[in-house]
Amino acid sequence: MGQEATEKEPSSWKTTLWAMMAVQCIMMMNFTSMGPFLALYVEELGVHDPDEVLVWTGVISCSNFLISALVSPLWGSLADRTGRKLMVMRSTLAISSFTILMAFAANTWQLLIIRILQGVFSGFSASSIALVSTVVPEEKLGYSLGWLQTAGIVGTLIGPLAGGLAADFLDSYRAVFFLASGLSMSAFLVTTFFVKEKFERKTESKSKPSLIQQFKTVGQMKSVHVMFLVLFLTQFSVVSVLPALPVFMKDLTGGAEYLGTLAGFAFAVTGLADLIGSPFLGKRSDQIGYRRVLIISMIGAGLFYLPQALAPNIWVFIASRFGLGLFVGGIMPTANALIGRLVSPEQRGMVFGFTSAATFLGSFAGPLLGGLGSAALGIRWMLGITCVLYLVNMLWVWKKVPEPGRSH
Repeated sequence: MGQEATEKEPSSWKTTLWAMMAVQCIMMMNFTSMGPFLALYVEELGVHDPDEVLVWTGVISCSNFLISALVSPLWGSLADRTGRKLMVMRSTLAISSFTILMAFAANTWQLLIIRILQGVFSGFSASSIALVSTVVPEEKLGYSLGWLQTAGIVGTLIGPLAGGLAADFLDSYRAVFFLASGLSMSAFLVTTFFVKEKFERKTESKSKPSLIQQFKTVGQMKSVHVMFLVLFLTQFSVVSVLPALPVFMKDLTGGAEYLGTLAGFAFAVTGLADLIGSPFLGKRSDQIGYRRVLIISMIGAGLFYLPQALAPNIWVFIASRFGLGLFVGGIMPTANALIGRLVSPEQRGMVFGFTSAATFLGSFAGPLLGGLGSAALGIRWMLGITCVLYLVNMLWVWKKVPEPGRSH
């Protein structure tokens, strides 16, 4: 009854949505702020061979995703029992604590261990999605999760720029970790004071389902577990070609002096288009159906990889990246909204824990296999394969994913 009351109070759920958008933006700034200088920080920690620097940077970057994939179901289930707001507070506080510890790392092994521990204790993604999906009205799920993703994209765009500028201005990579930790602490405070959740802790059952039991429960939700492949393939496709794109753009420009600016613009333009597409498609999914918007978004995203693969120059490539952003921004919020409508509110923490695990696995496997594929086949072929992956994902949605009824 508490959650129903919350959903009927417009000012309450809107305030919570705006607060969680701020938290999402802040946390994505934290996650991405170290991207521009992580390899340089690895060098500062004593690794000087260029190949070893690349290996260490890749391992440190991916370790967080792999560990988060393993523990997300545990944190998601705990959110259903103790409250989603509490889990968001716990994860932001944990991320803040481990971020500041990175500033004190004496070598790469210590940095890797801290990143792994951060992954173990975070669980932010599943908790934030579960919180928003249980607070906002059911008919506003796509709209709300679309804006949540938009806020995350803004943080992703600002984070690397802010991190790079701070590192140069302060002439210290370690100082950036202190600033990023402070950002996460501000997210903790925003959650504490502005996020409202009327959560009723259930006391009638003392038994807690084991992880195996949770696997069985989710496995029996046939309309939900088919979404695991959707989320994995979507995230895998998005990030698989990213490591190779700077090399591809170098070939397209002939190694021009302004390559860094063009490369940054090519990445930023996708994010800017994503800002347009996410809330628009998220809102349309509430109106015309989640499954339909998923299919349209995947077809559009897939087809915009073809002109990238065939691009004769950098300008065709950048225009294609903008088109990609318009469609790819609608996939994740629509998929999460669909999942939210397919399960009861009291199970959303557990379910989003498992679906977040699928997303993290895509983030882990994408750069690894995409880099290998680009090296073996060439970047243009890998871009073409990514197009095919999106179309295969679309066919899977068309054949297997149901459209939730209003009763959900």
